[in-house]
Amino acid sequence: MDPGNDHSGGILVRLRGALPSLRPAEQRVARAVLADPQGVADRSIGMLARECGTSETTVLRFCRALGLRGYPELRFALAREATLEASRAGGARPLDGDINAGDPLEEIVAKIGYSDSRAAAETAEHLDVAALERAVEVIAPARRVDLYGAGASGYVAADLHQKLHRIGLVAFAWPDFHSALTSAALLREGDVAIGISHTGTTVDVLEALRLAADHGATTIAITNFHPSPITELADIVLKTAVREAPFRPGAMGSRIAQLTVVDCLFVGVAAQRTYDETLTALEDTFRAISGRRRRGAGPRS
Repeated sequence: MDPGNDHSGGILVRLRGALPSLRPAEQRVARAVLADPQGVADRSIGMLARECGTSETTVLRFCRALGLRGYPELRFALAREATLEASRAGGARPLDGDINAGDPLEEIVAKIGYSDSRAAAETAEHLDVAALERAVEVIAPARRVDLYGAGASGYVAADLHQKLHRIGLVAFAWPDFHSALTSAALLREGDVAIGISHTGTTVDVLEALRLAADHGATTIAITNFHPSPITELADIVLKTAVREAPFRPGAMGSRIAQLTVVDCLFVGVAAQRTYDETLTALEDTFRAISGRRRRGAGPRS
C-alpha cells in the first residue's frame, strides 16, 4: 500500500477494527500506538519493541497485519494522522476522547462531543461504499427484512425498522431473541437479515444471523470490528469507525456511528424506489400521526 494514498485517519481506523484479531504481543503494540500515535511516530522500531516487551519481528508482523510494508510506513502514516488531528483542533491541544480522573466537567463535555462527532465523521469517511451499494440492492426489493440487535444496538435496529417501514418495506426488529430465532427460521431466499453488533461477538445476534443464513436469507453485518465472528456470517459487512474510550465502554459514539450507517442505508434504499412512491409513503405516514400532535407545538420533527 502506498502511504501517500492512505485516507486520513485510515491507519488508526484499521487498527481499531483489527485489534481483537491480533495476537497478544501484537495487541500490546497496537495499544501503544493507539495511546500515543505521535510518540510512536517518533520512536525507532527497537524502542517500541522494548516498551511493549516484544521483538522487532513482532512489530513488523503487526505492521503487515495492517497492510503496511514495514515500520517506516507505519511511522509515516501516524505522523500524518497526528498532523491532521492538530489541524482539526485549530492549533489547540487535540482531544483524545478519554475521560480522566479530575477532568473538569467542561472538559468532559468537550471530550464527549469530540468523540461522538468523530465517530460519525470517521464512519462516513471510511464506509465501504461498494458494500453499502450491495446492501441497498438486496434490501430495496426484499420480501422482508429482519433486524437483530441486543442492548443499545437493539435501539439502532428499531430505528432502521421504523425508517424502512415508513417507505413501505416489510421490516421487523426483534429485541426478544426467542422471537428473533423463530422469525429467522421462516426467512428464505429473497429475504434480508441484518445483525447489528459493535463488537461483532454478541451471541444472540450471531445465532439469529446464522439461522437466517441457513434458510437462504442474504445477511448483512453492521459492526466496528473486522474480522470478527459476525463478519464470518455476513454476505455484506458495513463497518463503523469508533474510538472506544476506557471510561465509556458501549458509549454513545458507537450508537451514533451505527446510526450514521443506518441513515446512509435508508437513504440509499429510498433512492432505489421511485421518488414519487417514497415521497407519497413519507407524506402518508406523517399525516397518519399528525393528528396526535398538540396544536401550536411547533414545526414537525
